[in-house]
Amino acid sequence: QVQLVESGGGLVQAGGSLRLSCAASGRTFSSYAMGWFRQAPGKEREFVAAVSWSGSNTYYADSVKGRFTISRDNAKNTVYLQMNSLKPEDTAVYYCAAHPRSGAYSNTHAYDYWGQGTQVTVSS
Repeated sequence: QVQLVESGGGLVQAGGSLRLSCAASGRTFSSYAMGWFRQAPGKEREFVAAVSWSGSNTYYADSVKGRFTISRDNAKNTVYLQMNSLKPEDTAVYYCAAHPRSGAYSNTHAYDYWGQGTQVTVSS
């Protein structure tokens, strides 16, 4: 069982930055790949980024590549999403999720555990 709690969301102007954190409970955190997803009002939940259990491999949606960076600290049971050059279209609730296997990182069904989400609002 893994419990996930996101933090770090807020209101920021276009071009600004935010860093999201996702704190995980449980001793098995380091055995999970971790992902970030987002969901805007009236839209499907979409993949943003993922990181392998070791942190050595990262994956990004084309829409955030070059602007967002995912990382993890297994000693702190935490995964991060550094978001730079934010755009109004990045506005959404951001969720972190734990993936017990490898592959299919952009598929929501591959993730077993989800946090409650944190709101990110980017004003123009």
